[in-house]
Amino acid sequence: MNKVYVLRSTIIIFMGVTCLPTGRHRIQIKTKIYNKMKTMGFVLIMFLLLGGTSCGHSGNQPKGNMVIISTSMGDMKVKLYNDTPLHRDNFLKLAGEGFFNDLVFHRIIKDFMVQGGDPDSRNAQAGSRLGNGGPGYTIPAEFVPTLYHKKGALAAARQGDQTNPEKASSGSQFYIVQGKVFRQGELDTLEIKMNEGLQQNIMRTVFLPAQEMLNRYNEEKKQEALKLKIAELQAKVDSIFSTTTKFKFSVAQRQDYTTIGGTPHLDGGYTVFGEVVEGLEVLDKIAAVEIDQANRPLQDIKMKIRLVK
Repeated sequence: MNKVYVLRSTIIIFMGVTCLPTGRHRIQIKTKIYNKMKTMGFVLIMFLLLGGTSCGHSGNQPKGNMVIISTSMGDMKVKLYNDTPLHRDNFLKLAGEGFFNDLVFHRIIKDFMVQGGDPDSRNAQAGSRLGNGGPGYTIPAEFVPTLYHKKGALAAARQGDQTNPEKASSGSQFYIVQGKVFRQGELDTLEIKMNEGLQQNIMRTVFLPAQEMLNRYNEEKKQEALKLKIAELQAKVDSIFSTTTKFKFSVAQRQDYTTIGGTPHLDGGYTVFGEVVEGLEVLDKIAAVEIDQANRPLQDIKMKIRLVK
């Protein structure tokens, strides 16, 4: 399931294709992740899906990177970033085909985000669970340090890390950040938590391959061998972590998160590929609607997305 996960205290995270769980699930955050396209086959698929347009920064780039998201509560004008060309071109293609028209914002969490783009939401029965639909493909993550989850950011939902360690994005599900304003001290604490999560991820990577051996030592009561192996593995974790670039909010991030707000705990975990440039008040209206226990609005809020020529 594509979701964004929320922890109402300090850390909140997005997971799954396109849904955000409520604020009770703690998600560990991997901070600096590099996107690697494994096969040239995917490039060919994306080339065909995008109608032969370039997926890079050369040649046939779209002439217009602006779209209008229209709802019963008003319009939002969104700029798509050239620094995330795969996500930009895919979104423009789907919008141009009318893919998003009459879909609903199926998951809304006030002070966090509003989420849509699930094709299963078109004409969905009231109360039905949504968030698993898509166009049948994913998009490689495009993490850009200067693109982050400030209020109004447009980002791609995705499946969780356990089933999607490369953090590939849903082909159609997206969310728009509402977030909240943070204090500097809260950002300091969040940096510590995110780096702790980084260290824990390294520990899992190092310890998991040796788990069978550790279990055997324990079962055979070989306590000395067990202690030595754990110490060896821990030293490896410490060595890797000491040379790993630690997460740190930039001056620009701190400025935005302490003024207009956002969801900083999602940085480095989900691809941000655009931002609302007009209509943030519409975002606030949508985020304030009454929802059910699954965070679906009691009254459907349908969208239409059109290209700005």
